Amino acid sequence: MELGCGYGRVLQKTCKKAKEVIGIDISRPSIELAKKLLKKNLNCQLFQMNAINLKFPNYYFDMVICVQNGISAFKVNKKELIKEAVRVTRRGGLVLFSSYSEKIWEERLKWFLLQSRAGLIGEIDINATGNGIIITKDGFRATTIGPVEFSSLTSELNLDINIEEVDNSSIFYEIIVS
Repeated sequence: MELGCGYGRVLQKTCKKAKEVIGIDISRPSIELAKKLLKKNLNCQLFQMNAINLKFPNYYFDMVICVQNGISAFKVNKKELIKEAVRVTRRGGLVLFSSYSEKIWEERLKWFLLQSRAGLIGEIDINATGNGIIITKDGFRATTIGPVEFSSLTSELNLDINIEEVDNSSIFYEIIVS
């Protein structure tokens, strides 16, 4: 399952590798676009759903992913987001979150400007944007979650976490559910 699947960009690749794929997003327009883009992928189901109130039983998925800085984009309690992802993942399964490294600020800002121009997010508030935080005029706020903050979010959850920075661009937080 992908949390915050948006219009299905990551799911397009995931569908080629997995027997069954589920994507959830809170945005109805994003889910509708994903349904159009992924309609040939018969192994993919898409649902409009809140990521901290998943309508799946405990231990249901082999893997839950929340990548492309998804953990920072959610307007929910991040600790609850992590707990819910772990709840629906089977024992021995993998929960994978990612966030952007501080080292790619310029590239990240360019990417968000492109998304804004395409109408996928609101207009970037250039005056309020900076120090790793991107803010749109309609209130969207994109931050990053560094290793210290992620460790703080998970410190009370007794989880086995592996943290790895890849290509000086992304930081991956891998949780093996026990």
